[in-house]
Formats: sequence, C-alpha cells, structure tokens
Amino acid sequence: MHILQSLLNELKKEFTWSRIGNERGSWFVCTLLAIIVPFTPSRTSNLLRCLEIFFGFVGIKKKRYYTFMASSKIPWKGLWSRVWHMIPDPETNGRLLIALDDFINPKTGKKIFGCARVFDHAAKVNQSKYPWAQNVVSIGLLKMIKGRWACLPLKHRFYHLKKEIRKSVPVYNGKPIGFQSKHVQAVSMITDVAAEFADANILVVADSWFGNNGMWEPLHKELGRQVHMISRLRSNNNLFSVRPKMETKRKPGRPRIYGDKLGTTSSLAGENRDLANFCKVNLYGKSRSVLAYDRILMLRTLKRAVRVVWIYRKTRWVALFSTDLTLSVTDIIEYYGARWKIEACFKELKREIGSAETQTRNSVAVTNHLEFCMMATSITWIYACRLANTPSRRHAVNGRDHFAFSDVRRMVTKAAFDDNFTLLCPPAGKPVDNSVVTALLQLAA
Repeated sequence: MHILQSLLNELKKEFTWSRIGNERGSWFVCTLLAIIVPFTPSRTSNLLRCLEIFFGFVGIKKKRYYTFMASSKIPWKGLWSRVWHMIPDPETNGRLLIALDDFINPKTGKKIFGCARVFDHAAKVNQSKYPWAQNVVSIGLLKMIKGRWACLPLKHRFYHLKKEIRKSVPVYNGKPIGFQSKHVQAVSMITDVAAEFADANILVVADSWFGNNGMWEPLHKELGRQVHMISRLRSNNNLFSVRPKMETKRKPGRPRIYGDKLGTTSSLAGENRDLANFCKVNLYGKSRSVLAYDRILMLRTLKRAVRVVWIYRKTRWVALFSTDLTLSVTDIIEYYGARWKIEACFKELKREIGSAETQTRNSVAVTNHLEFCMMATSITWIYACRLANTPSRRHAVNGRDHFAFSDVRRMVTKAAFDDNFTLLCPPAGKPVDNSVVTALLQLAA
C-alpha cells in the first residue's frame, strides 16, 4: 500500500498549481488506477464507471470527466519527468538502455486523429496488409526487474504519412502538424530523455530499420559521445577493414578512409563460422550457450568502426553491430535479445491495458488516452521494482518461470482496494457497496 501511495502522491504534486488541483490530481491518479485494474477495457466510459463503483467518486458529471480526459492542460511533460526519476536504478551497467520501435493501433471508426491506411508488415494471411490504424513511434527503457527484462514506456509520437498530410493537414489542439520522419521523431524523443539524465550514457537498441545513418547521424550530432547504438546488420551491408594499407607513393585525391573491402555480411558469415566460439548468455529469460564470432570492422553506412557479432544456429545466422566498441559479445547479444521486450510492451499497451479499445476522435483526447495507458504501464513496472519480494506467477507456462505483467497488475489492484486508500484519494461520496464481487457484477451488467 505505501509503495502505491508514494508513487501516486508524487504525481499529484504536479497539479498543485491549479485552482482545482486537488480534485484534478485525484481524478488523474484514480484514472491511472482504473486503467491498471484488470476488470474492464480502458475506454473513457468504463473508466468513469470504475471511478464511481470502485473508488466512490459519486456524482461526477459525465461531461466534466470527458472534458478532463480531453484537456490540453494536463501537465504531461512534468508528469513524465517525475515518472522517469521515480524509476529505481534506471541504468544497466552504467548505461540507459533505450529500446526504439514503432507499432500500429488498429481502429474501426472514421475521422480518428492519426489514423490512415498503414502498411502492416506483420499481417497474417487472413488480415489486411493496409489496416485503418494509427502508426506510433515509441521509446522505452529496458531494465532488469526481479530477474527478468521489462520495457517501461517513456515517450511516443504519432507518425503521419506525407501523402495524408498533402491531402489534409492534421491539426492538434488547433495547430497544424507538419511532416516529420520516424528518424526525426525518434531523435527528438531520445534527446528529451537525455536532457533529464544529463550524466548518463545512452545505448539505443533498435531493429535494422532504424539502425542506419538516417538515424545515427542526427542522433550523434545532438548527443555526441553520450549515445551509442546496437542494431542488426542487413545481409547485403558491405564491410571494410578498419585501417587502409599505407601507400608507398602519394596518389592524387584525398587519403583512403576505409580499408580493404572484405565482403558483405552474408559472405563473411560463411567465412567466419569456423572461427566462432561458444559463450554463455542470459537470453530470453534463460542462460543459453550461443555460438558467436566478433570482429571490429568499418561500416560504410554509418561511416565509422563498429563491433560486428555473428550469431550462428544450425542453418541460420544473425549479425549484430554496436557503435560502442567497449561492449563485450555477451552484452551485445543480451541487450539486443532484451529489445524484444518492447514488442511485449506494445502487446501490454494494446491488449492488456486496452489502448486499442478506445475509439476517441479528438486529437487531444486521443493523445491523452495513449499517454494515460503508457504511464499506467510504466507505473505498474515501477511498482514491481520497489517490491521487496519477487511476485509469483499465477498461471504456469512451460518454459516461463518469471512473473508476468498481469501478476503485477493484480498486486496493484489489491493495494488500491485497501481500506486506507481513500486517505490518498478522498472520493466525493461513499460507494454504495464496497464488495468487489458486487462491483464486478455492476460492471458486467
């Protein structure tokens, strides 16, 4: 109880500037809890019912609450700053591990802010490859929590297609939105996080779509030596030796920067297989023996030296690279393996928390709802960080011994239903019945 109380009290401080800050602060933290409580999808109407039934906020007018959920005056910048600094020991081996990726949020209603016909590369055979959806670029903090990796959402941006902007310029809170590429949006978000952690080194972990010079050059220009990147190499990337041969005679033109061309990622993977060695890596929740080979080479797409790691299986291979040459092979493999947790984070956001369920249209309301869902996810993981004991897994799954996100949500719910919780968020009136069973029956009605 005291963990949840300290977390939410810290967020309520951000509303003290307002004339009705106490009321808005209570609404805000209880809305976060209503999203975390695993009883109903996080549509705005369901959240209002949850406030009335579970937390005793009797007499809230529907129009007032909907206005609050679509308010442009919620201080998200200050709230996220507080959330970031509430994370215990955010660094991993002296680095902030920032996972970067984008996801789509399918919708059914028309005229929803940020929606367009977006290409879905993961669409199944019976699904449309161009669903009506929002495309969201997001970053999250990769952190080891109680023996398992987790991804805490930090920031997001809605990506608007250039052709859609040409048809009709989207408007946010009365202001037109210009086109920004995903790389520009990602650099902007990472720079904001770096400003909050000025003394921390940042390691960006991304897939091959973001692992190129379009992302690296502006990022390195903004943050310099403070930032490095781990990503996956494409099979047709050309690799060069680090140092060019010394020329005996001076030739016209500038001196060579790259050494000899050694071949592509694919050709070198076959040549180096016999040189690979086994190493122990904590990968996907288990200690695994991985066959790998590493070498420092020049990558022409980034115009710099990188450590390339080839990972071999029976008939397949994967090539990773790191701009931080001090990282070991095991660190590079483990950190890139942890990148998959941002995909799990997207599933938690869309399915478990329920950000995909809402059909809100207004631009501010759409943004606020996703901010609420992302912050609720981060608060849940921060709660897990501060627990004295490791949560137990409720539903056993073969090959998975660690606790799940749903297990932490259940613990937060138990703390929120404590009798003393009303001291933190005093409701406008007393609930008719405090029984959780009765509340569930009312929600299901």
